[in-house]
Parts: sequence; C-alpha cells; structure tokens
Amino acid sequence: MPAKRWAAPALLALSLPLLAPLTVLTPPAAAAASSSVTDSGARGAEASAVPLEEINATTTQVAFGLRRPTAIAAPDDGTNRLLIIEKRGTVRVYHPDTGLESTPIIDIRASVDESGNERGLLGIALAPDFAESQDLYLAYTALPDGAVTLARYELDTANLEPLLSQEHAEHSNHNGGQLAFGTDGNLYMSIGDGGGSGDPFDTGQRLDTLLGKILRVDVSRSCGDLAYCVPEDNPFVGVEGAREEIWMYGGRNPWRFSIDHADGSMWIGDVGQGRWEEINHVKRGQQAGANLGWSCYEGLEVFDEAQCRSDAEYTEPVFTYSPYTGGCAVIGGQVYRGQEFADLVGGTYIATDYCSNTVWALREDGSGGYTPAELGQMPTQVTAFGATPEGEFYVVNDLPGGLHRVSFERAEPTCRIEQTTRTWGGGMTVDLTITNTGTTPISGWTLRFSLTRGQTIISDWNTDLTQGGDLVTAANADHNGSIAPGQSVTMGYLASHTGNASLPSRYSLNRDACAVEP
Repeated sequence: MPAKRWAAPALLALSLPLLAPLTVLTPPAAAAASSSVTDSGARGAEASAVPLEEINATTTQVAFGLRRPTAIAAPDDGTNRLLIIEKRGTVRVYHPDTGLESTPIIDIRASVDESGNERGLLGIALAPDFAESQDLYLAYTALPDGAVTLARYELDTANLEPLLSQEHAEHSNHNGGQLAFGTDGNLYMSIGDGGGSGDPFDTGQRLDTLLGKILRVDVSRSCGDLAYCVPEDNPFVGVEGAREEIWMYGGRNPWRFSIDHADGSMWIGDVGQGRWEEINHVKRGQQAGANLGWSCYEGLEVFDEAQCRSDAEYTEPVFTYSPYTGGCAVIGGQVYRGQEFADLVGGTYIATDYCSNTVWALREDGSGGYTPAELGQMPTQVTAFGATPEGEFYVVNDLPGGLHRVSFERAEPTCRIEQTTRTWGGGMTVDLTITNTGTTPISGWTLRFSLTRGQTIISDWNTDLTQGGDLVTAANADHNGSIAPGQSVTMGYLASHTGNASLPSRYSLNRDACAVEP
C-alpha cells in the first residue's frame, strides 16, 4: 500500500513521508511491449474533445463490508463478476445482480504476512486465458519474513504456487505489488524500494536487486531453475550484476500502474517522499530500461545528489503535485476506454490521491504535453481502480471498505478566469479576473492554482494569499467575498521567477474547475 506521510487510521503506513527529458543508463537494445493491440484494448480508443473543466466525476457505492480491499480484477468470461482482494489474504466476488458474496472465493491467509500497515495481499492479475485455465496471479508479502512474492493460483484446485520472491524484511512499507499483463502476454509487476525513508539501501538506482523496480516476466512457461522465463528482449539480459527480470527502475513505491491496451503505453503512479507525488507515462518503445529517477529525483527535483550519475538519462514524470494540495499518496488509475462515457473522458487518464480524494485527469494535448484537471472527489481512502471488460471504472476504498462505480457527467464551469501579466527580468505581475458563470451567488471563495517551478509570490492584492510549494491558495478579502451570477472580482500578485514566467494553466474555485481564457 502506498506510504502516507502522517498518522491516520488508514492502509498507508507512516513514511517520511528539469531537466532535459529524463531515460536510462544505456542498456542493450531492447524492444518495448509488443505492438499488437487486442480488440478489447482498442475499444474506445478515440479521445474525447470535451474540455476537462466541463467534466465531473461521481461515484456510487455498490458494495459494503469489504475488509481493507487493495485491488480489483474483472474476468472476461461472461460472468459480469468482479474479484476484489482484501489485505488479509482473501478474494471476494461481487456481482451487480447479487451483490458481494460473504464467503471468499480465495483464502490464502495462511501464506500472507499482513503485519504492518502496508503488508498483505497487494495485487491480482488474471491469466490471458483465464476463462479456460482458471489461473490467476497474486502479489503478496509472504510469511514468515514479509518477502514480496508473486504466485500462481489455480482456482479449480486452490493450489498456490510461488514463482518469484524478493526479500523485504527490514521495513514493512513500500512493497509495491501491482500486477498487469501487457499486450505482449508478459506479466508486469511493481516492487517498492524496500521501505524506510529516503531510500536507505539506495535500491532505486541499483540493478542487482528487484527493489524499486517494475519487472517483466513470462509466466506461461519455466526456464531452468526458474518457475518463469525472462523474455530475451528484457533490457538487462546478459548485463553482468543486473537482475534480468528488470523492465524499468528508479521507482520509490509504484503502488499502482496500468497498461493502456489501446497503445501499449504504461501509466505509473509513484508515491513520493514528502514533496512531490508523480505520474509517469512511458510510451511503447521507451519502456525497456527506463529510469524513473528515484532516489536521484523526487518528481522533477533532485532529492539525493549522491544517487545522480552523469552518464544516466531519466524519464521525466508527466505530472506532479505537492502534499500542499492535501494529498499524501498518489493512487495510479487507468485510461478510460469504455463506451458509456467515451464522449466525455475517452482516452483520458484518471487517478486519485489516498488523502485528498481529488480526481486527477490527464489528457495528451497533441503537442507532446498533457492537460491536467481536477474532476471532483472520490470516496475517502481509495486504494485501487479496476475496469470491467467493457472498460467501465470501479474503485475500492480502504476504510470503511467499499466498492464504488465511477461515472462522469458534463457540467458547465461555474467560474471563468481571465489573466493579464507583465514580465521583466526576474519578476512578473499577474492580475486575475474571477467571474461567476453559475446561476447562484458565491459567498466566500477560495481560488487554488499551481505555479510554474521557480516562481515565488512576493506580495498580493485584493486577496488573502498563501503559497505552499507550487500550490497557491487565494481566499477572498473582506470587501470582495460575494460574487453574484455574471459578476466578477479581481485579485493579483507580484512574483519572482527563474526564467519561466508561464501563467497557471488550471484554477479551481471552491474546488470547482474554472474555464481559463486563452
């Protein structure tokens, strides 16, 4: 489970808690995931053109009584059921017609070490031929020592067969545990950096350990003494001293990643140390041997210069946010490829945060960048996303333990922001006009926006403004707290910059996304 940075009755344990485009210690030439795209993966591949600020995410709770659920799997076998794993070592079945079954379909509690807040049954992936084979794969921390373990489970026989194990005894946090099959038929798995604070074993940048990595293995067969095979095109095959199972490295705790079967790209939510949560989007052809940066980098900032190398390239995250948003641990999600909401969020990546519950949306802008937005709120303490074979979203949350169906709706923004600026040398002034485009008066407002790195606010006017990291929170002054429908108020600030005087690209007023005038 992702490490959080302050105490609460929660799944996440307490952790303390730009470079040119970042890539890798140059490995042998290697291919990325297969270029084949399944029919189901291609479903809903057309991207929506609806502006993100006009979309709201909503959830409906459909099941109660789960015990600290950590992941969802959806068999493509015509049963319409969901399999939901629980931290203690059980798997429950949910069906939309009959609800949540009380008796687990799988119970491996005798093999699972659930001591500590982040140990337990962590991940599940169904074999590509699950409908016939009834085989699935589980990631868990194993008794007696908490080793992060990959195992095959035969549903027909209830046989659990460990395949791979990584020692993880010193700390109970940062286990990773995401499992997913790629378009190439190989199984991908994440393992955290070994826990503790600040990568104490320097595992992120080491290639002789599976800690802090995303692995790629072929579980359809065995090779020699291994219960699986290492694909020949893995990037570190034949590299002396390197673990050949490694596909990517430099992860801190990549708790949840997903593979977009429409294009083979990988989206990775990597939980931060204390300053930045990050999301990486690594395209096909750029994945093999990609270095995600930890612990040289946390987000886009140098974290530990001793772990940085002049001969390394690093894969830059496409989105970061600071805990000043109220967040504490990014929960990586998926790209929406369903049909029901394709006109709104088709081709859009959706994620959240365990503490802030913010729904983050990312959409490629066609120019090599990404458009981010906040689409509302998830339930408290979401731990994982799942999608049906048709591509519709569900989430599970930790405490009190529920399953929720995710929906999207279109709603016109209730606010509009106009920006004017004047820049010079290392300074800039920004004037903002905030217009109430809704139908009800606003009595008291708080505007939130993120600054470009290197910008620091020196003074402000017509507002009570604070800056924490990159996040600015601007509240109304005594004289401008009321905004009638169709009316506006103005505010502004003076800031220094280190060369980039770009204006904020997104604003939220009382947590509702605002349209931004170009």
